[in-house]
Amino acid sequence: MSRSATFAVVTCALLVVLTGCESDPSDTSPTPSSTIKTTQPADVEEHEAGPDSPITYGFKVPKGATQLGPLARFRSAKLIAAYKPELDAAIAQREAEDKEKEAQAEREGTPLPSKVPPIDTPPSDDTFKAIEDPPKPDTTISLMRIDGKPSDVVRRMLAQISAALPAADVSTTDLSKYCSSTDRRITGCQLTVRGLTADERDIRVTMTVDPGNVKTRTSPPAAQTRPVMTLKIQYVGNPRTGQLTRESNELKDVPDIKSGGDTSGLIFPRMDEDAPGDTPLLRKWVAPQAATIILSGFDPGFVIFTTDRATDGDQIAQQFVIDAGVKGEFTKDVSEDLNEVSTTYTAVAADGATVRATNVLTARGSYTMLFSYPATKK
Repeated sequence: MSRSATFAVVTCALLVVLTGCESDPSDTSPTPSSTIKTTQPADVEEHEAGPDSPITYGFKVPKGATQLGPLARFRSAKLIAAYKPELDAAIAQREAEDKEKEAQAEREGTPLPSKVPPIDTPPSDDTFKAIEDPPKPDTTISLMRIDGKPSDVVRRMLAQISAALPAADVSTTDLSKYCSSTDRRITGCQLTVRGLTADERDIRVTMTVDPGNVKTRTSPPAAQTRPVMTLKIQYVGNPRTGQLTRESNELKDVPDIKSGGDTSGLIFPRMDEDAPGDTPLLRKWVAPQAATIILSGFDPGFVIFTTDRATDGDQIAQQFVIDAGVKGEFTKDVSEDLNEVSTTYTAVAADGATVRATNVLTARGSYTMLFSYPATKK
């Protein structure tokens, strides 16, 4: 199907539309210090993607985890900069051709009708539509809830990273290498590695895990008292070279993870309840009435939510970066891929943080993801 045909299909579809032991999903008995939940999570089943759902570069949602919403896929600033000269030239050429057509029509006494500027409502055209082969997004983020035994699920994710980047020497048996803890209770995990895949593609992989607030025993909104995990995969090699070949879609020799194989002695603390939906999250953002949060994280802060109307999700995304950006300035990039259209807004905050909001329009509905990354220390 052509890009324009795919875009039309998506458009039509959218118009229609801490103390405690490591938790086990089969164990629902209360602990002596647990409390009755005071908030009810949103019904998110229709927004879930189960284990083995593809992410990118052969990565999949691991057994025991659930991805919420679609993948966040966007072009990096490096990729956009690499193709901007080609885009500018294509736009200039098109404008010159349009002026010549208008001049010829005037000479022949048949002036063309005046063009009415289009109303910029989602979905917009791909930013790079003017060039013959628009660059594909080079950054992918999966947002997951851990439903199985957390230590095993995290180790399965580490096993995939190890298989993708064997030279990175990622451990699958010692969570203490990547997870911080207090009194053996895990307070958070993060791993960032860079290397070459089997087909020599230069990528950076970042995994994070947020078990919730250990002190208050409270999970982020919509986490269902479970840890949340993010996986960010970036192509960081030469931008144009990265567009020449398709990304690998299979991982080989993924280590088999057996329960109880972690040697760290660390455990994931049990949470008692989710924070309310009106809890201030990243950069003190509070969900407006039009947004239904389907997953969020405290550290690192992120939110994914749905809206009934695509325009609402897009406007919330814009306002988030406007509020964060210096003098309200931000950039916008639209990418069309398969059956989705992603609009990404990016701004740099006064504290140097990169603030990003991606609105994804699919046949299932409108999803918006908010992120904020602190300034890189030099």
